[in-house]
Amino acid sequence: MAASFTSSSSSSSSSFPLFMLLISSLLLLASFASASEKQYGASAPVKKGLSWAFYESSCPDLDSIVRKQLKKIFKKDIGQAAGLLRLHFHDCFVQGCDASVLLDGSASGPSEQDAIPNLTLRAKAFEIIEDLRERVHKECGRVVSCADIVALAARDSVVLSGGPEYSVPLGRRDGLNFATQEVTKDLLPAPTSDASTLIEKLATNQKLDATDLVALSGGHTIGLGHCTSFEERLYPNQDPTLAKTFANELKEVCPKLDTNATTVLDKRSPNKFDNKYYVNLMNREGLFTSDQDLYTDSRTKGIVESFALDEELFFEQFAKSMIKMGQLSVLTGKKGEVRADCSVRNSDNPKLKTVVEEDEEVEAHSEL
Repeated sequence: MAASFTSSSSSSSSSFPLFMLLISSLLLLASFASASEKQYGASAPVKKGLSWAFYESSCPDLDSIVRKQLKKIFKKDIGQAAGLLRLHFHDCFVQGCDASVLLDGSASGPSEQDAIPNLTLRAKAFEIIEDLRERVHKECGRVVSCADIVALAARDSVVLSGGPEYSVPLGRRDGLNFATQEVTKDLLPAPTSDASTLIEKLATNQKLDATDLVALSGGHTIGLGHCTSFEERLYPNQDPTLAKTFANELKEVCPKLDTNATTVLDKRSPNKFDNKYYVNLMNREGLFTSDQDLYTDSRTKGIVESFALDEELFFEQFAKSMIKMGQLSVLTGKKGEVRADCSVRNSDNPKLKTVVEEDEEVEAHSEL
């Protein structure tokens, strides 16, 4: 009995530290969970016509439909996240966030997709958006725009890569036309641009400031860069702002001009959305001129340093800047349309032609 009591007492005594360790672990996990559930950019202003709860009644499961499918896709290929994020940028920077970049062109009328800066957009990104559109419309009917799906896919690409969770104001409508190749090329920032050019262009064309520029450039923490986008930093003369060791690494990937190859944008954590992009810049390891010059220019250097030192600060500003960018020249209300196929205007969609004609006939009769 005594032996039994001693054994029991010893067991109870030794299990107490284990119990405390379990409690500590649970508290730590809870703190991680609360951090990941934090909503960033909550104070960002919302333009008239958009709403945080736009589809609350018409498509209440919209967010979960999009995120559930993207989780499956990213589990197989996390690299697709960067492609979807870039697609949102390239849509919004040219005549606003109206999904005009998704419209197909023709030999006689080339679309935004045919402009030089968009030739490297991932074909898979377009396929994913159309697949999401089909899933959403199957569940809710044709009420959710392609432009809103692009915005949600970009947000989820950030979140599912480890970045900040933020809400997306919804209610965008799809555009009825696309910009010319020349306009598209002029409005999209080139990777060879210096900070001065970027600051001026974004302020003039998109009404974005230097802080937005630095924060949004942080999207380069995931994804790939083509040799042709940074080869001028290697040949014929090496850019002095490029670290020698990093330059040698790049020359192995791009041994000569016009090399058809790619390398990661963020050498430290290529598939994780974090603040290492800014650490790269401070170590002269930014891939593009448009990246590295943010640390060279006195107007943006301090912002780069603050984001490199404080990931929370970067996450908060990135969310605010994404919400701001995502509302550029949006179409709302009765402007534009909700496409039944993201690549085709409804008026050009043979599946909808009869429906459109019937609607027009009804409207004509109602005016009599």
